[in-house]
Amino acid sequence: MPRPPRADTQRLGAEAEQAACALLQARGLQLLARNVRYPFGEIDLIMRDGATVAFVEVRRRKNFAFGGAAASVDARKRRKIALAAQAWLSGTPAYRQAACRFDVVAVQEEPDGLSCEWLPAAFTLNDVV
Repeated sequence: MPRPPRADTQRLGAEAEQAACALLQARGLQLLARNVRYPFGEIDLIMRDGATVAFVEVRRRKNFAFGGAAASVDARKRRKIALAAQAWLSGTPAYRQAACRFDVVAVQEEPDGLSCEWLPAAFTLNDVV
């Protein structure tokens, strides 16, 4: 099946990120940054959960084939997220010493809209190496 045009893919990704952000904010997290890009990796959402910085990968899927959205965050992607998180922490003095974790929000297309599943601490730095 042909891939959707890039503009459609970006729109679908932005919708998923907005849904994920709304879910996390409803759970009490505060948005610090969105779509932080470095040459070696990108972070979809950076949230503050109390004293902890959560680096959030948002994955949208139509169905759970091949393990669904969360399973699509493979070792290579985790490594890129970890490198980007390290760069962001280094460049953000207020959070340089903060505890951090890596979350995934799996966004699933449903007949009546999008559903989100939040997986806090979905992986650790030990999973990256």
